[in-house]
Amino acid sequence: MADPNVSLSMPEIATQHMGGDHDTCYNDLGTKQVIVGICAMEKKSRSKPMREILTRLEEFEYIHAIVFPEDVILNEPVENWPICDCLISFHSKGFPLDKAVAYSNLVRPFIINDLHMQYDIQDRRKVYSILQQEGIELPRFAILDRDSLETKCNDDLVEGDDHVEVKGEVFNKPFVEKPVSAEDHNIYIYYPTSAGGGSQRLFRKIGSRSSVYSPESRIRKTGSYIYEDFMPTDGTDVKVYTVGPDYAHAEARKSPALDGKVERDSEGKEIRYPVILNNAEKLIARQVCLAFKQTVCGFDLLRANGKSYVCDVNGFSFVKNSMKYYDDCAKILGNMILRELAPQLHIPWSMPFQLDDPPIVPTTFGKMMELRCVVAVIRHGDRTPKQKMKMEVKHPKFFEIFEKYDGFKDSHVKLKKPKQLQEVLDISRYLLGEIEQKPDPEIEEKKSKLEQLKAVLEM
Repeated sequence: MADPNVSLSMPEIATQHMGGDHDTCYNDLGTKQVIVGICAMEKKSRSKPMREILTRLEEFEYIHAIVFPEDVILNEPVENWPICDCLISFHSKGFPLDKAVAYSNLVRPFIINDLHMQYDIQDRRKVYSILQQEGIELPRFAILDRDSLETKCNDDLVEGDDHVEVKGEVFNKPFVEKPVSAEDHNIYIYYPTSAGGGSQRLFRKIGSRSSVYSPESRIRKTGSYIYEDFMPTDGTDVKVYTVGPDYAHAEARKSPALDGKVERDSEGKEIRYPVILNNAEKLIARQVCLAFKQTVCGFDLLRANGKSYVCDVNGFSFVKNSMKYYDDCAKILGNMILRELAPQLHIPWSMPFQLDDPPIVPTTFGKMMELRCVVAVIRHGDRTPKQKMKMEVKHPKFFEIFEKYDGFKDSHVKLKKPKQLQEVLDISRYLLGEIEQKPDPEIEEKKSKLEQLKAVLEM
């Protein structure tokens, strides 16, 4: 349920039912509006990210959002569900996806996240197959399908002390064992005996824990699993959130495979770190969004060995705490919905030109421009600045040392060795001594320059 201490205006809970003509919605000026229906379990439709985004969607003049009551979704036939022009619907635990598909077939609304593909997202085998077809990098993997009638024998699996062989593919420890059902988050990582053996058992976060260590080193003997190479990351997972193929927000969190302790801030929220995606990762985000036909889509990236690998696709996912993301998400979805439906519903809307719009954000002091980034060019400061001294020399002793080190051959000479520098120091001392005893017009070098040269070489 929504936090009672959070004050956010919410779209109304839908009460209209199908029956007869489409109930047209109008704004205060009497202009027709697009009805956007939110069909999801109450825990999701009433979550803070959803409320933030729907509140911003309601700021569009020609959009009106309604939330389908969970009781209606679970207990009413789809003929009694509210009518909408655009449907935002996604699967979570307990959600009747079959009914959502039936409703979509009946009403034919504009769909934000394809419903049929949400069946595939629940099966990691199909997810990996789709990713392979798109040419997206995956960890090396093999599927042990104990549920299939074709693989009832144990010939597909050979387990050793420090490896497992699945259908001829050998995976040395450490390797990862994932249930084929994406709804099952009990993922195990098995360690080699040289690292102490045992396994790290990952699960959905419970309080401040996301995994625990177990001394058990043998793989599970029942159920179907995907076995894959363990990818050596820097201890973080990258979470990517798309809103259409051209927008991706990314952030990193501490990997649950480390010690299983969830890092939380003073408010109890999991700590996330901002991440800038490289060009290859942006292309991956676009490919995942289009391949799974999920406008709003979350997936996990592993950065290892100089590459980025997709290890999971979660489907409909929102960023938890980012006002910037909420603004961008609502703007993209609102424009997408109106671009598709405004002409059909004869709504006088035109796509706004926003290329040069300044980033204005609301604050406690009114609306102000938001600083999006700081670009700095910084040079290292761990070098001592060069100390140069120019001195014109004419005394024969300087020409002797110039000739001694082949200066006439190369037209220049570099003296760096201690013995060479000592010779120069001896000359400067000799000339200064001569100047002190009797001024000699044959010594044309300036006394101040000779003293400076002597001081530097004596340091």
